[in-house]
Amino acid sequence: MSTARDPRPLTGEPLALDLLNTRWNKEGVTQDLLGDTEGMAVWLASNGLAGEHPADAETLEHLREAREAIRAAVHGSWAQAAPLVDAVLAHGRIRARLTPEGPAEEPEFADPSWAPAWLAARNYLELITRAPERIRTCSGGSCILHFFDTSRNGTRRWCSMAACGNRAKASRHYARSKDN
Repeated sequence: MSTARDPRPLTGEPLALDLLNTRWNKEGVTQDLLGDTEGMAVWLASNGLAGEHPADAETLEHLREAREAIRAAVHGSWAQAAPLVDAVLAHGRIRARLTPEGPAEEPEFADPSWAPAWLAARNYLELITRAPERIRTCSGGSCILHFFDTSRNGTRRWCSMAACGNRAKASRHYARSKDN
C-alpha cells in the first residue's frame, strides 16, 4: 500500500472522473499520476481500492485503457466511445445475491487486474444514467480536470473556486481595471 501523498489538485470526484483527473496541468506541463505503478498505488489508495486490488503493471495497463475509453466518451460521441468502454466492461459483471442483510449486487471479475478499470467504467455508466449534463471539464484556460457538478442549479464552471475560479475572476478584474 502506498503512503505517498496524492499530488493532484482535485480529488474526491466520482471514480470515473477521478480516473480522468490522473492527468492534470502544473505550470504548463501535463502531469500523469498513472506514469508508473507507484502513482497508480497512490490513486488506488485515494479511492479506497488499495489492498483489494494489485498495484502491478497489468492493472496499470488496464487503468490506462479505461481512462482513454472514458476520456473518449466524455469528449467525443457515445457512439464512437461505446466499443472502448464496452471492451473494459467486458472484463467484469454484476452478480446478484441474497445475503443475510437482504439483496445485494457485487462486482465479479475473472481477472482481478481488471477490477479498478472496470469499476471506473461502471461508475461512468452510473454518472451518465444519473445526469450526463453534469459531467464537466473545468472552464479554466489551461485546466484539463473534470468534475461532476453537484451544485443546486448546475452552473459550476471550475474544478476549484480556489484555483481556476479565482484565476478567472482575477483576470476579469485586471481587464476591467486596465480599461479604466
